[in-house]
Amino acid sequence: MKRIALGLSYNGSFFYGWQSQPHCQSIQDILEIAISKFISVDEKVKTICAGRTDRGVHAISQIVHFDTKIERSMTSWVRGVNAFLPKDISIHWAKSVTTDFHARFSATSRKYTYVLYCGSVRPSIYHDLVGWCMYELDIDKMIDSSNYLIGLHDFSSFRASRCQSNTSVREIYSFDIKKNGSFIIFTIEANSFLYHMVRNIVGVLIEIGRSIKSIEWMKELLEIKNRSFAAPTFSPHGLYLFSVKYPDYFNLSSDISNSSVIFPFL
Repeated sequence: MKRIALGLSYNGSFFYGWQSQPHCQSIQDILEIAISKFISVDEKVKTICAGRTDRGVHAISQIVHFDTKIERSMTSWVRGVNAFLPKDISIHWAKSVTTDFHARFSATSRKYTYVLYCGSVRPSIYHDLVGWCMYELDIDKMIDSSNYLIGLHDFSSFRASRCQSNTSVREIYSFDIKKNGSFIIFTIEANSFLYHMVRNIVGVLIEIGRSIKSIEWMKELLEIKNRSFAAPTFSPHGLYLFSVKYPDYFNLSSDISNSSVIFPFL
C-alpha cells in the first residue's frame, strides 16, 4: 500500500462540514467518492484530514492522506480527482509520503484566518465568505486583549458544549489582527483547536472592540474557565483553515506554500 497526501481548498458554504455524516453532503464524502471514481474501485477510499472544519467553514490549504494500491503520477492524482469534484472543491497538489505520515497527528500546528466585514449594510458580494459586524470596532483594543491568549492555556471558556476533546488545554503560538479597508483579518496559529474555539474567540473580541467589555475581559474568561460567561459563537462564514505545518522530514513545506489560492481580503 502507498500513502498519498493531498492539498486541497474548498468553499464550505454548501457543505455540512468536513466529516462524513449520514444523509448530509460532507466534503469528506464527496472527496472519497471522487478518488474512488478516478481509480475505478467499488470500495470507497478512506481519507484522514488535518482539521475537521465545521459546516460553512472554508479551507485555503486542507491536508488529507489516504492509502491505495493504485499507481498514478502525482499530476494524474491532481487532474484525475479534480475531474470528479464539484467546482467549489479543488486538489492543488499530491505527494507520495511515508506510511508514518498522518495528516492529523503528524501536524505540529494549524493556522486559521477569520475575515470580518465591518459596515452598516450586509456584504452581498461576499455573502458566506466573510463574517459581518454592523458596528465600528476598536482594533487596538482587540489587539491588546488578544495578547492574553498567547501561550499555553485552558480554553474552557472558548470550547463548544459538543466538543469531544479530552482536554481543553491548547497552545496559541501567534495571533495577528489587522485591518484592510472595511475588513478585519484575524490570523491565529496553535498546536490544535477546540470545537468552535476560533469563532468563540472572535465573538469575544467583537464585544471588546465595541467597548461592551473591557480589554481585561479576555484574561478573566481564561481564568474563569466557563463557556457560559463568554460571548455567543460567531458566524462560521468568515472562517478559513489557512495552513497546516508538519515536521521538515516529511518534505511537505514547499508543496503547502505553493498551494496558496487568491485570497482577496489580505
